[in-house]
Amino acid sequence: MEILFADRALLVCVKPAGVLSTDEPGGVPELVREALGDARADVRTVHRLDRAAGGLMVLARCAQAASALSRQIREGSFEKEYLAVVHGQTPEEGALRDLMLRDKARKMSFVTDAPGKGVQEARLRFETQGRGEGLSLVHIRLDTGRTHQIRVQFASRGFPLWGERKYSTLGDAGELALFSCALGFTHPETGERLRFEMEPPACEPWTLVKNKTSLSPENACNGGTESV
Repeated sequence: MEILFADRALLVCVKPAGVLSTDEPGGVPELVREALGDARADVRTVHRLDRAAGGLMVLARCAQAASALSRQIREGSFEKEYLAVVHGQTPEEGALRDLMLRDKARKMSFVTDAPGKGVQEARLRFETQGRGEGLSLVHIRLDTGRTHQIRVQFASRGFPLWGERKYSTLGDAGELALFSCALGFTHPETGERLRFEMEPPACEPWTLVKNKTSLSPENACNGGTESV
């Protein structure tokens, strides 16, 4: 488990694809405790990433920090940005707004036309940052955080993510091309605004699309890095 930043209130780590973000055997909190060398460390998930997705996560290290970060998420001041490789040629930029229904029995989410029980609004904004091989690289800013939101909203418009298994039948080989590339939030103790950025893995399908606005190495961790 790669840890980019840690202090007594929180830590920022890189979640591997295929790992659960919740606190259960093999999940991110357990792996973080192993990295810290303390099986009883207080490590709390405050936001989630799909199991199939990788990238940046922030975790709280006490109840007060967890409450403060969760409040930022509810109020919309917690910034979450993603990169995704999707099939097709997306517009240069756009905003997606849908009503989404979560089917817990099937563990899937769907775009729906009508309000109803369990239906929630889903909103995101995106910019296309690269193209190649019939694919598009999109940079996404989430305005809401619904389960499978990015995957469902793009698939419903004919742009399924590379590696998608639930919402596409294209049968791509490899992992889901969805990566949490940036987080921005206010430190719950110091009040400092922190921002962390990271590039996705240098492998297919990321290497198939030319990124015209690549994250700069010096901005890989604007909030600073401390050893743990």
